[in-house]
Amino acid sequence: MRFPQDFLFGAASAAYQVEGAWNEDGKGLSNWDVFSKIPGKTFENTNGDVAVDHYHRYKEDIKLMAEMELESYRFSISWARIIPDGDGEVNHKGLEFYNNVIDECLKYGIVPFVTLYHWDLPQALEEDGGWANKRSIDAFAKYAEVCYKAFGDRVKHWITFNETVVFCTHGYIFGAHPPGLENDQKKYFQATHNVFVAHAKAVQIYKSLKQYGEIGITHVFNPAYSIDDTEDNLFAEMHANYYQTFWYYDPILKGEYPEYVVKRLEEQGLTPDWTEEELTLLKEMADSNDFMGLNYYQPARVAKLQETIDLTSFSEISKGKSGSPSFDGVYKTVMMDDKVYTKWGWEISAEGFLDGLRMLKERYGDVKLYVTENGLGDEDPIIDNEIVDVPRIKYIEEHLKVVKRAIEEGINLKGYYAWSVIDLLSWLNGFKKQYGFIYVDHKNNLERKKKLSFHWYKHIIETRGEEL
Repeated sequence: MRFPQDFLFGAASAAYQVEGAWNEDGKGLSNWDVFSKIPGKTFENTNGDVAVDHYHRYKEDIKLMAEMELESYRFSISWARIIPDGDGEVNHKGLEFYNNVIDECLKYGIVPFVTLYHWDLPQALEEDGGWANKRSIDAFAKYAEVCYKAFGDRVKHWITFNETVVFCTHGYIFGAHPPGLENDQKKYFQATHNVFVAHAKAVQIYKSLKQYGEIGITHVFNPAYSIDDTEDNLFAEMHANYYQTFWYYDPILKGEYPEYVVKRLEEQGLTPDWTEEELTLLKEMADSNDFMGLNYYQPARVAKLQETIDLTSFSEISKGKSGSPSFDGVYKTVMMDDKVYTKWGWEISAEGFLDGLRMLKERYGDVKLYVTENGLGDEDPIIDNEIVDVPRIKYIEEHLKVVKRAIEEGINLKGYYAWSVIDLLSWLNGFKKQYGFIYVDHKNNLERKKKLSFHWYKHIIETRGEEL
């Protein structure tokens, strides 16, 4: 089987991780511009001030994408580049930059797939409570509308938010992302709700403009599986899937929150401050989502937590790593002896992805899906001046085989975006953790070099994966 002609082979990046030019051409401060400069927050105190300088080198980078025969490029827009303070005046230099990026993609026949929010919130909004403050909802709706009107004649694929579970959990529970709060569960649940309402408003605006494209949201896909068949651990699996998956997917695809979680939040006094109007909007917009984007790297293997933990010092014992307890103290993730892991302790399991896709289909029906991220973070070996990233090829190959199988089973998958198109700033891991098809030499003027995987992925696209 070849992949269907309407299946998009792409690769992805994010503004803060590639662009640099953090204070050029009228761009405002983002929360990451500030947070990454707090000593000790990132590996070797790296930040995105320069990143890989895509802002100045986008033509060179997009030309390389064209050489790889990339069909689509998923990138994000920096909100602070468009509206520097979040909800005030529009910065026309910012619009000009993204117009140029979009036009450069189209020059080579590369489909632009645009993410509106990939974690970089204007600092002015962060200082006013960030996603825990409802001001951010209306600010995002305004920003989204500015982008649709500026770029919507050429951009026909829109993602509102990237990985709400990550920026909310790391921001309000682990203290590892802005705003750096630790185990503030009340704000965490409020922030997730506000994001879903902002998404619904952005979808509503998009549909009203009749631009005849498609819009959706991208979530982490981290399906939980029990480590065995015991009753306790199967309960842990169920609980983990409700809190880590269904809480994020249900309001988008069903227009309502999962009752299992809502009941527990009511008992614990953690229910978000939501209005009937907001809940009605979620309900009304559920059928207007055109697709769901999945960022899949690994499944979660879970077991019920038998000991009681002190949740007040929670962040000291857990940063979301394998083996850590869940923030509500119900289960823990487990590294298993019979599984394969990356250098960063992430399980490699294409089979876990396939089982998860079946779970999604069972719960949500025939939803259109894109794999919006999937890839291997590694330290790539350089042999005789060639970047020989064989493990990355093997990783992506295994996952593409599973995507092909899922399509054969009738799962509605319409594209695959490898993370990432180019080596970039890994938020907390600096430049040590590499994901790209294109190598960036930080010791030599950020020179770009094609990796082994670059040539391999080009061949996959040319043959439409027939040989997989």
